[in-house]
Amino acid sequence: MDAQEWDEKYRAADLVWGAPPNPVVVEFATALPHGRALDLGCGEGRHSLWLATRGWEVIGTDFSEVALDKARQVAAQAPKRSRDRLQYVRSDVTQGTFPGNYDLILAVFLHFPPAERRTLIENAINSLKPEGILIFLGHDRTNIEDGVGGPQDSEILYTPTDIVEEIDGRLEIRVAERRFRETVSGTAVDALVVARKIGLGS
Repeated sequence: MDAQEWDEKYRAADLVWGAPPNPVVVEFATALPHGRALDLGCGEGRHSLWLATRGWEVIGTDFSEVALDKARQVAAQAPKRSRDRLQYVRSDVTQGTFPGNYDLILAVFLHFPPAERRTLIENAINSLKPEGILIFLGHDRTNIEDGVGGPQDSEILYTPTDIVEEIDGRLEIRVAERRFRETVSGTAVDALVVARKIGLGS
């Protein structure tokens, strides 16, 4: 799916993914000290804005300008101090590197073929500060048969083991597991990996 298709998807609904942040992101990010965060494929900005309201300096990036316009409209309702910590940038997360160094990088429900996913993981690792955290969450490959919703193309889905193997020892794996998420249509199966960049002297 290209940027134009995503633009149409975002035009077709008010908030495609809803306003609240994903509970898994909340679970793992709440206890982290504030720092710089990068929200890859941020869509309408629900995670970027939530982080900014909690004191993070955040860059949210997406290749759909429609999604980013909606994210800015939602953020306009937030307090100025939160808006001042938040920046939205149009880019294709599968192309090029991620400038800057970050304490937290989110890759939430991003689904690409394996080669593009490996490039994204490589760039995320390189952009993490020492002790920085990567949260990688998406539809598990088993969701096609055992869950509901999500992409039905197994090539772009993954398991926690796939992500761990693609990280290839370059981060310390803290969590690698399947999560079961209740939806109006039934139970969805997600893949979650939370990993930390080992700091100097660790």
